[in-house]
Amino acid sequence: MQLYYEKDVNKNILKDKTIAILGYGSQGHAHANNLKESGYNVIVGLYEGSKSRKDAEAAGLKVASVADAAKTADIIMFLVPDQTQKSLYEKEVAPHLSAGKTLAFAHGFNIHYGQIAPPAEVDVWMVAPKSPGHLVRRVYTEGKGTPCLFAVYQDASGKARDMAMAYADGLGGTRAGIIETTFDEETETDLFGEQAVLCGGVSELIKTGFETLTEAGYQPEIAYFECLHELKLIVDLIYEGGIEHMYWSVSETAEYGGMAEGPKVVTAETKKAMKEILGRVQDGSFAHEWILENVAQQPKLRSYRRQLAKHPIEVVGKKLRGMMSWLKK
Repeated sequence: MQLYYEKDVNKNILKDKTIAILGYGSQGHAHANNLKESGYNVIVGLYEGSKSRKDAEAAGLKVASVADAAKTADIIMFLVPDQTQKSLYEKEVAPHLSAGKTLAFAHGFNIHYGQIAPPAEVDVWMVAPKSPGHLVRRVYTEGKGTPCLFAVYQDASGKARDMAMAYADGLGGTRAGIIETTFDEETETDLFGEQAVLCGGVSELIKTGFETLTEAGYQPEIAYFECLHELKLIVDLIYEGGIEHMYWSVSETAEYGGMAEGPKVVTAETKKAMKEILGRVQDGSFAHEWILENVAQQPKLRSYRRQLAKHPIEVVGKKLRGMMSWLKK
């Protein structure tokens, strides 16, 4: 693996290009503003009546319809949700593609699983910041950057790789370092990480720990602090220096207890389940399920949201966070 930095980038390759940012949410606003402040010509493509239009215009950005942005731009970056990209592409973008243009993505889902099939005469590449958009924007304004992954799927011009690297540089990514990957690798590792560890695995571990304590008669407020609130402190330590640094920073009681008892929670059965999750990502089963879920107007997702909102850890958490004056509203 090699990390690439500012010195490795041909910054002039995007100098005369117009970049369309489709969407102005968390990632969209970060990409548009960072690229603009890096000296590139940016236009934001939004659907008619979008509430984000006034925010983009207030930031000094040019705004147009998605179709007009796609028609005008040399590079078209998709930063709308995965489940809306196919329809947007077919209706608003595909009619305006021609040789020399570029389709760009921040996640490989729709290309990897065949939802979008670009014509052979356009470049297709990806730049994926490894951070939520609001942090991508904030660290850029602080003179720092967020690490990014970049990948080339289709190189019709012979310049796709250089353009992807320059785009990542425009986001501030090369201040931290950018890593080359493939659409397959980024998509599959990203989905697995979200499902098994970062979102799914962690939240289920938190809820189960909370339930274990409260069912044993302990106060829910105490259980909340032990199983959820203090997690940020631990994650920050791991982020700063790895797992070993975290164990060095906590008490020896916590270190010994964690090493001795942790493997009893995350067992061989847990790893087996993780492998099954990865298998569903690799063979497209999860993608197929998610696509059908959206066709049906997301009934399972809405049910999951209702169940989570009623969980005792969410109820007690809202009450406790309301008492924490240091938390940003």
